[in-house]
Amino acid sequence: MKYHGFKRLVKHLFSAPWLVKRYFPQSALDRIEAAIRESERLHTGEIRFAVESDLHPLHVVQGKLPRHRAIELFSQLGVWDTAANNGVLIYLLLADHDVEIVADRGIHAHLGAERWEEICHQMELQFKQGKFEAGILLGIAQISQELQRCFPASGENPNELPDRPIVL
Repeated sequence: MKYHGFKRLVKHLFSAPWLVKRYFPQSALDRIEAAIRESERLHTGEIRFAVESDLHPLHVVQGKLPRHRAIELFSQLGVWDTAANNGVLIYLLLADHDVEIVADRGIHAHLGAERWEEICHQMELQFKQGKFEAGILLGIAQISQELQRCFPASGENPNELPDRPIVL
């Protein structure tokens, strides 16, 4: 997808917060939160999900990419601040129809960029069918499998980050 130009600006100008509620009503957010909570019982990693309808027009004109925004949120939400450096952020920018996964160095070292891209692709296939909640749940399940393989739960397993999805 091309991330600059007038067409992108128009998409962001006419994208509104109500789109998030359309694709992720309260019941969907509750199910996503429950999926994250259940997932984190199986491993010591932490998963966060953030969804945003659009970027500020100035950021679009400046060429800010969804990846850049995801990295900002990764920092702002403290996903990087887990004991084992195994936090993962799933970020969805609806105006660009783009999902990004940002993983801390502890888990990224085990998987690499290709596996994260593969998970994003599987999620995007669901989104193309209008199945936004299913796409996020699929991503959580796949990330959970990887975290369970690399960082299985054993002994004390504190919840280091909130499980509630972030709607921006």
